[in-house]
Amino acid sequence: MSALPRPILELIESFAKLPGIGPKSASRLALHLLKQPDEELSHFGEQIKTLRSQLTTCDICQNIASGSPCDICRDKARDQALLCIVEDPLDVVALEKSGHFRGRYHVLHGVLSPIDGVGPEQIKLRELETRFAKDKINEVILATNPTIEGEATALYIRRRLEKYSSIKVTRLAHGLPVGADLEYADEVTLARALDGRQSFTASPAAR
Repeated sequence: MSALPRPILELIESFAKLPGIGPKSASRLALHLLKQPDEELSHFGEQIKTLRSQLTTCDICQNIASGSPCDICRDKARDQALLCIVEDPLDVVALEKSGHFRGRYHVLHGVLSPIDGVGPEQIKLRELETRFAKDKINEVILATNPTIEGEATALYIRRRLEKYSSIKVTRLAHGLPVGADLEYADEVTLARALDGRQSFTASPAAR
């Protein structure tokens, strides 16, 4: 028999399902909420309840936004010919914090991972192909994370771009350790990675 009532246990279980939250952290969060005033709890619950209804996906870059097109895609001051491809919305946040990138983005919402059943149809690659064919893009920065899945996704996109000879393809470089997630990199590291991006080509063995 547990020393905690069922409502608390169920809340702890819900928190524990969130990424990066273990059982102890989930317990602390649940007990912390108990100490909050009723108004704070109501406001917190309303935010969660209406989260999906207040957000949409930008029709252009596929990023999470409050409207479509999103603010970045509407910004005419940004370089329309420079496109940075990232895995998820948090990567956009990280790159924007660096203050070093003034192009546009495309958010894949995942990476290719056959072992997990994630193929080209499960991420935003079809929408990306549409942009390649329609938009005037001079350079594509492949900013997927330096993981096995991230590298495989970057290679797949690089191969798809081979028919567009006018598009320069680069990959983030200096300062990003293998296996690290982009969202955890600091602003200076990201700025240096952007400055040190390199042409991205498939090795003969990978072909």
